[in-house]
Amino acid sequence: MNAKRKIEIFSAGCPVCKQAIAAIQKQACASCEVTVLDMNDLTVSSRAETLGVKSIPAVLIDGKLADCCANRGPEIEALKAAGLGSL
Repeated sequence: MNAKRKIEIFSAGCPVCKQAIAAIQKQACASCEVTVLDMNDLTVSSRAETLGVKSIPAVLIDGKLADCCANRGPEIEALKAAGLGSL
């Protein structure tokens, strides 16, 4: 018997997250166990932070942050270069 593949989706319930959840669930196979985690829950958001989640939706597959979800999120220096904090 095949082991289950654990798919965890970090979501805040926004339309973009809901669209990603639907797409992932559609592609999931019988061996995939898909769980949606609510980032509004402090325990979930704390765990997400320790895993390196910087933007949502984000997906973990078997406990590893998917490459497409890693190293994303706002970068203060890039925002400053775009005009943040200047008149």
